[in-house]
Amino acid sequence: MPPTLKTTLTFSDKKTLDLQQLLRLFQQAPWAKGRSLDDAREMLRHTDLALCAWDGDQLVGFARVLTDFVYRATIWDVIVDQAYQKQGIGTELVQRILRHPRLKKVELVWLCTRQPSFYERLGFSSQEQTGMVWSRSKNTRLE
Repeated sequence: MPPTLKTTLTFSDKKTLDLQQLLRLFQQAPWAKGRSLDDAREMLRHTDLALCAWDGDQLVGFARVLTDFVYRATIWDVIVDQAYQKQGIGTELVQRILRHPRLKKVELVWLCTRQPSFYERLGFSSQEQTGMVWSRSKNTRLE
């Protein structure tokens, strides 16, 4: 049975985020397993906006944004602790990003996901196939 939700979503200064708690969340997601403390620290240093969901002192949700604050923003790493899923925390994190005052001028918000149905319910469209992906692990020609 999931814990009784007493979570207070707060905006968190990414520089004060407990990286051990973030790594614990990352280990729960197939796409983020194996991330290191040093890489997470570097990632946060270059992240423009990070939002966290907390249950007391415990980090239970996280999402981040890379943006120019005018034209484009990209949402990355939306993750909710497995024990807290299905309680609206992921939805709240994404909605807080979309309503965030620093992003009010951004005309296009993009994300990469393997869970399109979740994001379509929040107004994202899978019909806008405007992106391509380059993978370093699949392209060794540059080395």
